[in-house]
Amino acid sequence: MTASDTDQQLVQRAQRGDLRAFDLLVLKYQTRIAALVSRYVSDTGEVEDVTQEAFVKAYRALGKFRGDSAFYTWLYRIAANAAKNHLVAKGRRPAADATIEDAEGFDEGGLLSESASPEALAMGGELAEVVESALNALPDELKAALMLREFDGLSYDDIADVLGCPVGTVRSRIFRAREAIDQRVKEQISGGSGFR
Repeated sequence: MTASDTDQQLVQRAQRGDLRAFDLLVLKYQTRIAALVSRYVSDTGEVEDVTQEAFVKAYRALGKFRGDSAFYTWLYRIAANAAKNHLVAKGRRPAADATIEDAEGFDEGGLLSESASPEALAMGGELAEVVESALNALPDELKAALMLREFDGLSYDDIADVLGCPVGTVRSRIFRAREAIDQRVKEQISGGSGFR
């Protein structure tokens, strides 16, 4: 039995009125959904509120979930929309607190090994700032696709599902986002003595 089979079984039970089944889904995904929301909303209290709101919306819409996508993908879309709607209601744009160190595949200590020199560590920190700045400067559709891939590890199919666009569009957006970030880094490197 796979995780998606288990999710599907829990969803079916919850759709029949089993509140405990939905509680299990909440317990399974609350940390991941809160992490997603925190990429948009910086205030801890608001993150908790929006996360709870996302689960309430998901529960109310559970009858409409057909299983065309994985439950987490469907829930992710609801949570991302709840976070965006929260920001719109507050008259704000998404928070820029998702740094490159959050991405999977990096060492726990960041981009550089523990044995790196202070100069290398400083340059690595500046590189992270340039990458973060370039990421935040991307148009929303490019940034969303790249973050779903790099920070959340979603497949291209799942990203297409979340964003409501074809897989080819997802691939194009991710390629263009990576290209824009690479260009910004190259400009910073060639714009003088290293960074700044």
